[in-house]
Amino acid sequence: MVSVRSVVDRVGPTLLHALQVPEESPAVGDVVIAEPGNTLAAGDLVLGVAITETPDAAELVKLSAAKGAAAVLLKPPLAAKPSVKRAAKSAGIALIEVRSATSWAQLVWLLRTVLDALADESEALEDGGGPGSGDLFRLADAVASVVDAPVTIEDTNSRVLAYSARQDLTDSARVSTIMGRRIPDDVLARFRSRGVFRELSRGRQTIFVPAQRDGTLPRLIVPIRMGGELLGSMWAVVAGPVSDERAAAFADAAPVVALHLLRRRAHTDSQRRVSAELLRALLEGKASPRKAIAELDLSEEPHRVVVVEVSGGDGRDDEGLRLALLERISQGVGRRPVATELGGVLYAVVPDGDGWDELRAALEALPSSRKGGTPRAAAGSACEIGELATSRLQADEALGLLRAKLVPGRVVVFDEAWTALSLHRGATAASTSKVAELGPLGLLRAHDEAHESGYVDTLYQWLRHPGDPRAAAKELRIHPNTLRYRMRRLLDLVPLDLDDPDVRLALITQLVSLRWS
Repeated sequence: MVSVRSVVDRVGPTLLHALQVPEESPAVGDVVIAEPGNTLAAGDLVLGVAITETPDAAELVKLSAAKGAAAVLLKPPLAAKPSVKRAAKSAGIALIEVRSATSWAQLVWLLRTVLDALADESEALEDGGGPGSGDLFRLADAVASVVDAPVTIEDTNSRVLAYSARQDLTDSARVSTIMGRRIPDDVLARFRSRGVFRELSRGRQTIFVPAQRDGTLPRLIVPIRMGGELLGSMWAVVAGPVSDERAAAFADAAPVVALHLLRRRAHTDSQRRVSAELLRALLEGKASPRKAIAELDLSEEPHRVVVVEVSGGDGRDDEGLRLALLERISQGVGRRPVATELGGVLYAVVPDGDGWDELRAALEALPSSRKGGTPRAAAGSACEIGELATSRLQADEALGLLRAKLVPGRVVVFDEAWTALSLHRGATAASTSKVAELGPLGLLRAHDEAHESGYVDTLYQWLRHPGDPRAAAKELRIHPNTLRYRMRRLLDLVPLDLDDPDVRLALITQLVSLRWS
């Protein structure tokens, strides 16, 4: 059964946005354009191509639901009109918004390609390949025959997704690109200096780059766009200037390639969502360890849960850096880590040992965000897969120490921070029972508030460094004689028998509860 949700996920958020999808909806069967003479059937995806008025849109929703259609697709602003949304909800039919820049003709083609390809994709996955991966290489061959030159299809990060035959007729830069699956940095710099990527971002139909002094052959480049978004580019190694007719034919292939790239990305996004949901369930103790090991490709060795928080200097979430970190971790920082987002922070599960060491080094080396904030990370203790929910709770608790600035640095490990954790837990319990309100400590606190005398801090450091006034004074950034003077004054104000070990223990408990809770 092909559901509306699976079709929307495959096409991706660049083109489609689900405004409403009922829990139960008919299986999707075909794509139909709503126009006079077209008969609607059960399971249709109905495209409101010619609908321009809100009443007509609401009427189309009601008619489509009555015929058993699976969904109605409309462009903004019609799709989001309250009356249209009410009609869809009342009729129990899915309502999908099509991004305004999307071509209806391209969307029809893509939707039918997605529907036809679902069965083929499952076979491709069983064989170990991604959906459409072979198709993309065959498409590169077809485009190469159109332009009569070897071609690569690349994403927006200059990574090679597919390439045609005849690469033996190219230059060393192209060979290095194929071997490394991305344009080498030095070659990339030369193209960037010529303004190639600036022209790509501007939407030029074709870009011709002449031969370079180092022997790099000319390139004819075409941007791959869909719905106003740059998805990648096609690069042909040519002998020289190309005729207008051949360049136009090369450019005409871009929309077809765009459909394949969207389909490929949609599948990847869909797989990530499935993995992310399973990982969230595992971190909450709701997933089978055996299932997680099999579907997330985890080994049975001990793993750690690592939580990463990114906030700007203004205290707000730095979404750009957070998403970049998620992408980086998902693509292999550490040995086979898996990552997801939960509650506005990132969680990664990484094998203990080399995998954790590599991830830790990468996190400690992360730069501050542009807003002035610094990424913070905390790791739970290593445990078996079935106990990762405990490791997650430990990581959360350790992250709390960083947030409260109770421990230094930007990365903290639960098992290494046991002293801080012990003090914090004890202080939290003491604070709940209002321990600090007992005895004469309240008088010192009141005196500090009235005179800024610093007696509470002085007593705390004196108790932390028994018999070492120099160390206590250093913590307070005062002279040892000043420390001794303050101690005499506070003992005049509040008589305390500091020779009594129980008095010292009670005071340190109270003072810790004030500082660490």
